[in-house]
Amino acid sequence: MTIQAFSYLYPWTKAFHVMSMIAWMAATFYLPRLFVYHCDLKPGSAESERFKVMEYRLFKQIMNPAMISTWLFGIILVLTPGVIDWSAGWWHVKLLCVILMSGFHGAMSRWRKDFLADANRRSHKFYRFANEVPTVLMVVIVIMVIVRPF
Repeated sequence: MTIQAFSYLYPWTKAFHVMSMIAWMAATFYLPRLFVYHCDLKPGSAESERFKVMEYRLFKQIMNPAMISTWLFGIILVLTPGVIDWSAGWWHVKLLCVILMSGFHGAMSRWRKDFLADANRRSHKFYRFANEVPTVLMVVIVIMVIVRPF
């Protein structure tokens, strides 16, 4: 199903989709890095409380709106005639990776709440590894969209 009226908005929709994705990815790369540094702080300390505020603002004021707008503009693109060749396989892989990225977003929400409650049980090594997950997903997503290998 496509909506013909979206064709006229295609360049704007694509531009806003890319801008939203850039904001989402920037925040997604930064939040686990904040968690790495937060791990080393004494719970309840002034520094820990400062990190809680930084993590909250990053998540609520940048990450969530960016994820929502990325999905919104992406759905509009899918509904734009001629954008998706439904027989091609690349968009299935992209969609899977975007769903996985959204799941990672949800995991970071849970981790942030753990820090907020001074209940983090994960090491800085865990968050250093977690910091690589969005990079791998982003690489696959960009290759699927630009190269369209299948």
